[in-house]
Amino acid sequence: MLASVFVLTALAVVAIVVTRSRPISENVAARRDAATSLMAAVGVQGAHFAEEAATGLHVRLAALLGLSPMRFSIFVLVNVALLAIWAASVSGLRSGHAAAFFAAWFLALGGLLNGVAHPLLAVASGGYFPGLVTSPVIAMAGAFLWIRLRAATQQPVMG
Repeated sequence: MLASVFVLTALAVVAIVVTRSRPISENVAARRDAATSLMAAVGVQGAHFAEEAATGLHVRLAALLGLSPMRFSIFVLVNVALLAIWAASVSGLRSGHAAAFFAAWFLALGGLLNGVAHPLLAVASGGYFPGLVTSPVIAMAGAFLWIRLRAATQQPVMG
C-alpha cells in the first residue's frame, strides 16, 4: 500500500501546483467543456478500475514490487471514493470551484500516468498486466481532460 500512497501523494502535489498556478477562467463555455471531459474521464476510469479489480492489480502490483498485497476491500474503497469525488467535481468545474479543478487535474495526471505505467508493468512482468487493456483509453481521456482544463484556466502568472 505504501507504493500506492507515494504515487497518489506525488500526483496530488502536482495537481495542487497546477491548480494554484492556473487561475480559473471566467469563460463559462470552457468550464462546461472541461466538465464534460471530466464526466467522460470518470466513466473511463470506472472501466479501468473494473479491469484492475477483475484481474487482481492489488495482488500483482504488490508481487512485482516484492510487497504484501493490498487488501481488496481497501483497494475498492480507495477507487470508489476517488470515482465519487471526481463525479461530484463535475458541477464544481462548471461553477469554477478550485477544489473541483484540483480533482480534475489529479484525474488528468493519473490517466496519463496509467497510460505509461501499465504497458511498462506488462513489459516488466513479461505479459499481460492488470489494467493494460484500458490503459490507452484512460490515457487518452486524461490527455483530453488536460487540454480542456488548460482551456478553462488561465496561463500561470509570472513574476
